[in-house]
Amino acid sequence: MSDNTHLLTDEQMKDFIVNGYISVHTNLPSSVHKNIYKQTETVFEKEGNPGNNLLPRIPVIQEIFDSPPVQGALRSILGEEPYLQPHRHCHYNSPGSKGQKMHQDGGKRWSHHTRRLLAFYYPQHTPLELGPTGILPGSHYYNTPEGVRTIEECPLCGEAGTVVIVNYDLWHRAMPNLSDKKRYMMKFLFLRMSEPRKPSWDNQQTSWGSEDTGNHRRMFNHVWNWHGGKTGGQAPATSHTDIPERIEALGSDSEPTGLAAAYALSEFGAQAVPALVETLSTESEAKRRNACYGLSAIGEPAVEALIDALQDRNEGTRASAAEILGDIGPHAQPALPELIRAVQDESEQVRAHAAEALGTAGQMESTAVPALSLALQDENDRVRRNAALAFARLGHFARDAVGTLQAALTDENRYVRADAAYTLYRIGTPEAREVLLQFLTTSRWCSLTTPENTY
Repeated sequence: MSDNTHLLTDEQMKDFIVNGYISVHTNLPSSVHKNIYKQTETVFEKEGNPGNNLLPRIPVIQEIFDSPPVQGALRSILGEEPYLQPHRHCHYNSPGSKGQKMHQDGGKRWSHHTRRLLAFYYPQHTPLELGPTGILPGSHYYNTPEGVRTIEECPLCGEAGTVVIVNYDLWHRAMPNLSDKKRYMMKFLFLRMSEPRKPSWDNQQTSWGSEDTGNHRRMFNHVWNWHGGKTGGQAPATSHTDIPERIEALGSDSEPTGLAAAYALSEFGAQAVPALVETLSTESEAKRRNACYGLSAIGEPAVEALIDALQDRNEGTRASAAEILGDIGPHAQPALPELIRAVQDESEQVRAHAAEALGTAGQMESTAVPALSLALQDENDRVRRNAALAFARLGHFARDAVGTLQAALTDENRYVRADAAYTLYRIGTPEAREVLLQFLTTSRWCSLTTPENTY
């Protein structure tokens, strides 16, 4: 992207890394948002919530995500080809509603690397009394209510046309609608397709800097480096005498304390790997989770030990090893043979994590294609979904799988179908495009067809 005008600045990226959200405003005229609001009201009154058909039902919404300010923010965080996933939903907050409880959306992964974003769009002016989305800034790093209990709620108020780009793991809710007006918010999901190799925002600073970010400075610094393509482990600490104490702290009742210990351990590099890998088999979920964060931050120096862990007797250890190797990404390329074998593991959890990992660790080659083709026929739909997404990340390296992807276009899972279609688009060969066009022609959904106008 040659025009840096709408890319995020270093300060904006730092703010996103720390707080997990950023607000932008489209450069579209107000008439566009009024039109979207009017169409939304009509659809809800006559047909109900269109769910995943939101975009084909109200096609003008695509203009929101095509606008340069929104595209610039998405590309800054997710790289040059953010993928608009098939899941989307219009969240209606009725007049007088009591709101929701704080929650994270499903599919939480033990990773702090930004591969998923939510985009919230308001087609109407949304002050506090209208019940905007409320978020807990910085909560995307936490997994438990205890971890976020001290964070003050921030209402995402905004004018019509406001788009708030949010880390997928950020805790959020619909706030009470105290007015007598209807509130609509369109939620869309975007995914990263390529692992970062260099900064994708308007980057001027070479390092995180000396900002006082408390106990999580190491964590923020790691996420900043990952976004900039600097991965593979930090410089080892000079002494390993503190490792046992910090391993114990991984299981602290305080989630912030456990996180701080995980990233402190990552600075020991290879010295901390044996103890962290051993922790993957503990019964404490908090300890296992924080060990995953620490090993992911160590990166390449942990790969060999994680390859061995893929053969552990313990199902949870094997699953965690596969997940971490996928989170490490291209530096875990030496693990591809074992990840390929893990796609046939007896455990559905291991197979699912291994399939997903092949899309990040092996995305720059075609080695994983036969294994992913097998996973795309798995009896478990989570395995198939992860395999379909991994294929999408392989892009043109999956060109020998066109036949397999064509079969996946009739899968019983809607997201397997959609990701298979997107993979065919990314492959881009004449054969792939012909299969894709045939599928799109027969599955065409007509936005003009309604119960009142059937032909």
